[in-house]
Amino acid sequence: MAQARPSMQELIGRRRRAGFVGRGAERAAFRGNFGIPPEDERHRFLFHVHGNAGVGKTFLVRELEQIARERGALTAYVDEGVGSVPEAMAAIGRQLASQGHRLKDLDRMLAAHRERRHEAEAEAAAVAVPEPDEPSASSLAVARAGLVGLGLVPVAGALASALDADRIAQGADRLRAGLSARFRNQEDVQLVLSPERVLTPVLLGELAGVASTVPYLVLFFDTYERTGPFLDGWLHELMTTDRYGALPANVVVVTSGQLPFDTARWGGFADFMTDVPLGAFTEGEARGLLADRGVRDEPVVAEVLRLTGGLPVLVSTLAEARPADPDDVGDPSADAVERFLKWERDPVRRGVALACALPRRLDADVFRAVVECEETELDALYDWLRGLPFVDARGERLRYHDVVRAPMLRLQRTRSPRGWAERHGRLAQVFGRWREEAEAGLDLLRRWADGDWRELRLAESYHALCAAPRAALPAVLADVVHACGQGDEVALRWARALAEAGEDADAETVRAWGSGLTETLAGSGPAEALRLLLNRARGDEPWRAEAVALRGDAFARDGDYERALEEYDRALILDPDLVRAHRAKASTRGGLGDYEAAVAGLDRVVALEPDNPYNVILRGEYHRLLRHHDEALRDLTEGIRRDPTSEFARASRGAAQERAGDLDAALADLDRALELKPDYAWALGRRARVWRGLGDHTRQLADLDRALVLWPDWGWGHCERGDALRVAGRDEEALADYDRALTIDPEYASAYASRGTALSNLGRYEEALADLDRAVGLNPEYAWALCQRAKVRLELDATAQALEDVCRYRDLLEGRRPEQEDLGRVRAALDTVFDGMTERLEELLRVPGADRAHIAAIQAELSAVRRIRDRLA
Repeated sequence: MAQARPSMQELIGRRRRAGFVGRGAERAAFRGNFGIPPEDERHRFLFHVHGNAGVGKTFLVRELEQIARERGALTAYVDEGVGSVPEAMAAIGRQLASQGHRLKDLDRMLAAHRERRHEAEAEAAAVAVPEPDEPSASSLAVARAGLVGLGLVPVAGALASALDADRIAQGADRLRAGLSARFRNQEDVQLVLSPERVLTPVLLGELAGVASTVPYLVLFFDTYERTGPFLDGWLHELMTTDRYGALPANVVVVTSGQLPFDTARWGGFADFMTDVPLGAFTEGEARGLLADRGVRDEPVVAEVLRLTGGLPVLVSTLAEARPADPDDVGDPSADAVERFLKWERDPVRRGVALACALPRRLDADVFRAVVECEETELDALYDWLRGLPFVDARGERLRYHDVVRAPMLRLQRTRSPRGWAERHGRLAQVFGRWREEAEAGLDLLRRWADGDWRELRLAESYHALCAAPRAALPAVLADVVHACGQGDEVALRWARALAEAGEDADAETVRAWGSGLTETLAGSGPAEALRLLLNRARGDEPWRAEAVALRGDAFARDGDYERALEEYDRALILDPDLVRAHRAKASTRGGLGDYEAAVAGLDRVVALEPDNPYNVILRGEYHRLLRHHDEALRDLTEGIRRDPTSEFARASRGAAQERAGDLDAALADLDRALELKPDYAWALGRRARVWRGLGDHTRQLADLDRALVLWPDWGWGHCERGDALRVAGRDEEALADYDRALTIDPEYASAYASRGTALSNLGRYEEALADLDRAVGLNPEYAWALCQRAKVRLELDATAQALEDVCRYRDLLEGRRPEQEDLGRVRAALDTVFDGMTERLEELLRVPGADRAHIAAIQAELSAVRRIRDRLA
């Protein structure tokens, strides 16, 4: 069978490699490292290449990649084409798959991450709110970090932060359900909000399997000056800690960027890394490259050295032209572009090289939009462009080196300002047309959640700014507001595009906006960037209300709910019909326990946006929390009619049915919720309560076990399982769950009361009393805890104190009726108290000379307990 002929790109790559000169010491050190076992102290696990733009970092990194492959290593290359840790993992996975090693588990988890993030961003609404009879969110730190970067309505911010107990007496017990209802389980929370916590262990497990089959696995992270801000901390933890698991010893990491490594972070690990600083070529290296290209005439060589200063990209560019005379090299004051293209005599190619500098990045589609030539010539010209020394070909996307692109842009702008504007205007129209095609069928929220749409919109904005800075700026600033709602990463991309457009178009106003926003976002985050936008705005911009509301979201995520509510009110003054501000305000009120205000606010939201089923569902959830059973069923049923696939609505209605005692209806709804989302931990916990009501303790425990596998840090779930074990007489096992619940939430009153009861069952009355004291201290109106404490006090012969607890419960009962689900537990506790007091009274009556007043008091309290029992019946 005939061997397949290599492609033009492969041949170009081979020729380049064959002619690679210079950097001999750096290549030798890297090559030699493969001959040193990882166990040897001389072996290096990390190489960091750094130097100014144009010194040939990427060229060297690509050469190191080839050296690694020659030694039998698998390689993966990551550059600024990624914008986050998950994107970097995806790039690694794709490249290893192309070499025959697909990371299947990682691919699956990355797909889940994208799906969950898309769901969360698309909703852009408040999360569900906490139960008043349940503990605070199971992992406050995780939940707080959770919505940062998503730009969602901040109810989760209110739910996710540890509230001051003095500000909200029962806040801890009321916050738990919000996060669980919004994100379903802990893995969903992590996948959306801190994806590296979930994905990195999976990546390490996959790399371990791959690394076991090859001599070495080498990961290259290029353009680290751009990717380091989000990759460096992650990579440091990956290599120096076991937080996510073990990195195989035969993994070598190469990073490359303009800056040296951060010594504050990496300084203590110099013994396993090699620093590879790159500067200009030495004269010998530059002469070697020129000689390899056939440039040997001394006057010509001297002129090239003088013009380039040994900067590798310039030496390589000029060497490719093979000048034969010093006059061909040009004057040092000549335009930089003329130096790069001086010996390219074909005017079509010269024009192509200049035109293709206009886009920040280009692929074959963008190339066709830029270049004006015969269709038959396009492919050949594109292949020629890919081979230019100053063009970095990364997959199907090309990018000019900055030191070459910048003077090319200046040349075109200053030579023909009108031509500059016209060409950028055409590119803005092209990207705008592609962007319109990408947004078909997407509402505003889903557009901004779509990465492809954002990239097209960003390119459109850049070219519009270059074409007409003053005219395009207002629309781009409005986009910056929306970008801030998507988090730091997206907002920074928009700010940098503004800065680059201002620099490239020499538009000072645009440049000032871009640099100011970039600096503010990098130092203080989206909230301060939005403040900057508002402070510099004229006052009539249509995006002002949106910006103010987004500032409210930022404050809510940081736990400053008063300022958040102030910002929402400001936004509604600017735009009384801004739905997102109404919904955010209502949800924040609900997250703080003011459910009546939440319902009132959502009434307004439903009126303004009646076609959004989530608004009705969320209002139904608040009605459920207020024990408005009929209203809750009305809204939740209507929400299910409009969106039959809403597992949240099904689970919420199931919880309402369970509370009302309609266990069959509750079971049907919760079963359906779990059909829609089998890993819905909150629904499993609620269904466990239904099984409890039906007396099926086996299924109750099975659901709780499964829920806690999905959400291991769910305090409420651990307490529920502890209760189930305690009721089954397994008090010692129950203690472990209560301990775990209290580790997650140290102010979980129900867990203290339940643990106190389990300790009492085990005869550990002093410990039981301490826990019950703590429960009543956290919730002075906790009736069941009062009854349990009365029982324990009787066991400790503290009859008077037991009577005080019974009296307190009697006082609480006046004017309200206990919840149905508590009746059984309270009735059983009162029976125990009644029996204990009766026994104590009989003992006193047998004692000669007993205090008759004390006996009369016990008899009166026995009558009170009997009346309470009768009332409960």
